[in-house]
Order: sequence, then C-alpha cells, then structure tokens
Amino acid sequence: MMGAGTITEMKELECITLFVEDLAGSKKFYLEIFDAKIAYEDPVSVVFKLESVMINLLRISEAPGLIVPAKVADSSAGQRLMFTVRVPNVDEVCGKLKTLGVQLLNGPLDRPWGRRTAAFADPAGHIWELAHEI
Repeated sequence: MMGAGTITEMKELECITLFVEDLAGSKKFYLEIFDAKIAYEDPVSVVFKLESVMINLLRISEAPGLIVPAKVADSSAGQRLMFTVRVPNVDEVCGKLKTLGVQLLNGPLDRPWGRRTAAFADPAGHIWELAHEI
C-alpha cells in the first residue's frame, strides 16, 4: 500500500534488539563469531556495531518495558524471523564457523532463487543465514 499514507522517513535500519536469556553467553558468541565491536554495554545489554546496523542484546527480563502491551515470547515458542548476512563465500565462512564450534542448522545449499545459503543459531536461538549469489 503506497501513496499519500506512507512514511518516507523510515528508510534506514539502525538497530535490531534481540531478547536473550544468557547475556554473557550471547555476548561471547557475538564477539567470537562476528568479530563485532562493542558500542555500548551496561548490566542488562550489550550493543554491537555491524557496519551501519547495531545489534542490541537485551536481557529478556528487560524486554517487557520496551514492548508492552505486546508479550515477550520464550525462545521455545518457535522461530518468526531470520537475519541474512551477505558473505563472499558461504562454504569458507561455514568452515570457519565449524572451527569455532558453531553447528549449522542447514547448508551450504544452492537455492532455486540463485543464492548459496547456510543457517546457524546464536545461543538464544536467533537464526542467522549466510548467503552469496551463485
């Protein structure tokens, strides 16, 4: 639905907040796997900078204050999203992930839409996909 009712100012994704049960474990994962720099940290959150997007790991106990009246789901509720990261070579990155002890959920696979992909989960169960064009 485009037209006069659209909000044209909403074009730049700035931050993704992920609710996590184990802040220390998630922080360690993102430091090791993404080699990301910490932009901010306090007792309930750690914010990483990935190029132009920040990833905010927030202790799940703090989440209701951000989304009330919506409910915070437990990680066992199932997946509702996936993040895709473009990489030069999915197979090479998968090899590096395996040496770091990360288990792939699937892949590497050639997809009918012209991408080679593989997926893995962070310690809180958020799904990340690696992809490159084939």
